[in-house]
Amino acid sequence: MIAQSGEGADERHCGSRAVTRRMLIGGVMGAGLLEMLPLGTCGQNEAMAEELAAGPYRGAGDHVLFTSDAPRVYTRAQWKARPPRHPAKVIDEAPDHIIVHHTATPNSRGRSLAQAFALSRSIQNIHMERNGWDDAGQQLTISRGGIVMEGRNRSLRAIGAGDLAVGAQVLHHNRHTIGIENEGTYMTSRVPGALWRSLVEVCVWLCRKYDLDPSRAIVGHRDFNKTSCPGDVLYARLPELRRSVASRLEATSSHNSTGQNPDGEYPTDQNPGGQNDYDGGSILPPLLPSLDDLG
Repeated sequence: MIAQSGEGADERHCGSRAVTRRMLIGGVMGAGLLEMLPLGTCGQNEAMAEELAAGPYRGAGDHVLFTSDAPRVYTRAQWKARPPRHPAKVIDEAPDHIIVHHTATPNSRGRSLAQAFALSRSIQNIHMERNGWDDAGQQLTISRGGIVMEGRNRSLRAIGAGDLAVGAQVLHHNRHTIGIENEGTYMTSRVPGALWRSLVEVCVWLCRKYDLDPSRAIVGHRDFNKTSCPGDVLYARLPELRRSVASRLEATSSHNSTGQNPDGEYPTDQNPGGQNDYDGGSILPPLLPSLDDLG
């Protein structure tokens, strides 16, 4: 979740099932955009999630998932993004950190391409309409089915050129970081296998593109701002993420990959030029008071 105060990532519990504030105010994301988990135990829900995340590189709908050797990022045109208020500012500098977020939205059972595209549209709408930003804040989004999508406009072209499309995803640090939104709430819930595999591959790809050391570059949102993002469970797995990315980089360092030349793979964004100077914020405004404020 792109947040500074942890709003929306605190949890209340109902039986053995964690219930987030997002679930308590179900419907704010828009009817049919995101599905809530069925009533049941955490184990049952998460076993279902693992079962739905089929195959190491294929989703439930047999769509090909992202790999660092053959990066497949679904474009803004494909998920039908709305035009930004102002085009993102692109700077001729590489980011020095990869920021891992969670969206703090319900842990959807959906793994389809349509559900992933609806997620991206919903995030963009919230960022623009509720937060008043120029566009989606994050550069990349990964669905619970492992589908990778462009977030902020001009992000793919910038990555391909080794530059940075400045986002609005970590307060006071947007000009030197690139952010990945991971669908779901991971305070107590496990990360789906398909999402995790794509996250590893995306981080390998970014570390290659920007010549980053994963042991230093990969961090959580809470490392820069006061927030619970990316959730306790996902944050606890960041050391594993760094090791997995480092292992993948070492395994391929002896030869060049044919999938690393992005210039012909990233389509031209429809919104070139311009600037966005908004810095940080939250994926949703505080619709309910913070649990800390309730005493």
